[in-house]
Amino acid sequence: MKTEHLLIMRLSAMGDVAMLVPVTFSLARQYPNLRITVLSKPFARPFFENISDNVGFMETDINGEESGLHGLNVLYRRLSAKHFTAVADMHDVLRTKYLRMRFTIDQYRVEHIDKHRTDRQRLCRLGYKGMSPLPSAFDNYADVLARLGYPIECSFRSIFSEQRGEIRSLAPAIPEKKSFQQWIGIAPFAAHTGKIYPPDKMETVIDIITQRHPNSRIFLFGGGRKEQEIMNGWAEKNKQCICVAGTLKGLDKELSLMSYLDVMVSMDSANMHLASLVAIPVVSVWGATHPCAGFMGWGQSEENAVQVDLPCRPCSVFGKKACHRGDYACLNRIEPVEIADKVESILMRK
Repeated sequence: MKTEHLLIMRLSAMGDVAMLVPVTFSLARQYPNLRITVLSKPFARPFFENISDNVGFMETDINGEESGLHGLNVLYRRLSAKHFTAVADMHDVLRTKYLRMRFTIDQYRVEHIDKHRTDRQRLCRLGYKGMSPLPSAFDNYADVLARLGYPIECSFRSIFSEQRGEIRSLAPAIPEKKSFQQWIGIAPFAAHTGKIYPPDKMETVIDIITQRHPNSRIFLFGGGRKEQEIMNGWAEKNKQCICVAGTLKGLDKELSLMSYLDVMVSMDSANMHLASLVAIPVVSVWGATHPCAGFMGWGQSEENAVQVDLPCRPCSVFGKKACHRGDYACLNRIEPVEIADKVESILMRK
């Protein structure tokens, strides 16, 4: 009997790809005889290469040799040579629509994700929204698999079998963890302004936490060069802070460090999803976006979300749109002590 071989395509940003991990993990464990290949950008390899023996990974250079129509045809020939028996398009954008059209013409079993675009537009419109929660990204991914004949029950907990990665030799600035220290991660930035808590207020959050926990260590994650300069400034003023942004070479090392945290503070960003993949509770800060759009991290509780109820929220699914009020009240009205108190409640429970 021919071995079934499933191609899963998701070519987008890190957070979206990270949300595919719990579903792929559960699929691999529940269908051990199914071969699974995940097609994504090179950064995503550490997410998938060790989660199960029947899961493989393929990189695509969609901004280089495999860009444009010619590049997509090159990619299709590379994919079709693998003799897949089914294709799951978990992205549903122009590139993947073209690829799945080619697969459909060649009589592959093909299904694609329903992003509920009409419901998302309703959720983000001005005026009455209804605020009915949309299906989560995990549910949307699982629905594609079910339509291909692979229904699953999500059973994922952590990409590390014992919930912690290897921490030795990650970076010389990282101290040995003592039992009396709290290790707290803070990822204060995101791709879009509508999802970033004001940096001066976040610095106050750090001050409150370190005053409450003088033996704690604060690890600062994420951001580009300008953001790293801000975080380095915080670390210079507060000796309990360590800026690890840009110092950990590789996503696997970043995940390893996160697995040792007691709690992570993150915007609605990729770092929320990275911490979720190593079973770390996240205090998530939401501004223009909202958990009801379906992008809460895997296994995270909405009780740990910090947000302000405003009739205009959410105004965007991904936080890209400019604030039509002009003042980003959704973020500026969150007091630093609210975030610090959420961190405290998690530390107390642990």
